[in-house]
Amino acid sequence: MRTLVIIPTYNEMENISSVLSRVLSIKDDIDILVIDDNSADGTGEYVRELSRKERQVKLHTRPAKLGLGTAYIEGFRYAVREEYDYIFEMDADLSHNPDDIPRFLETIKNADLVVGSRYFDGVSIVNWPISRLLLSYFANMYARIVTGVPVKDMTSGYKCYRKKVVEMLLKEKIVSDGYSFQIETVFWAYRNNFKVKELPIIFIDRVEGSSKMSKRIVWEAFWVVWRLRFVGMMQKARKVGIR
Repeated sequence: MRTLVIIPTYNEMENISSVLSRVLSIKDDIDILVIDDNSADGTGEYVRELSRKERQVKLHTRPAKLGLGTAYIEGFRYAVREEYDYIFEMDADLSHNPDDIPRFLETIKNADLVVGSRYFDGVSIVNWPISRLLLSYFANMYARIVTGVPVKDMTSGYKCYRKKVVEMLLKEKIVSDGYSFQIETVFWAYRNNFKVKELPIIFIDRVEGSSKMSKRIVWEAFWVVWRLRFVGMMQKARKVGIR
């Protein structure tokens, strides 16, 4: 079973060496696709040089900072085209522990989508200020209630998909980025009757570099959940024959 880890980057020179070396140390049959948004700090150049030595490392460079959601969509297209069986989303800042990858691969044997959950059993987040922790916690509760999807951590960016789920996502009109992109992927997997499982993880906030979070991303997530709720209602209406 072929596995691809997709890692979007933008100015992650402080972290990229560590995250790549840790993923590479896990298994020989795990490939890594770094999608770099033309980082000014040399991230892309470092990955390009490493890819010449490590056959498992691939680089796709984009012309500018185009967003997390579109980066993953490009990564999904590559994964389907190259016929990978399991596809990961992972951040480049080491907030997602690469050592959890074997746990994901074991869990997905009995699932279609595995979500690395910070809220599955209480709260498992280290080094976040209380303001951001509360924002994330209640945003996830809000998204769960509005969409009706019974997943506790809908905004998690640490996921493992089976190829068939990624193929389905590429057919849906996902236009979101950031938080809301993560919400949409879980929503569509659940609505298309794929088996979604949450895997408890410990999320440790980045030590190096700066967060890419912005107010625009938060507000986008706020409105996207209502669009998804409306879509869900329309799907349900069609199933019962209401026109």
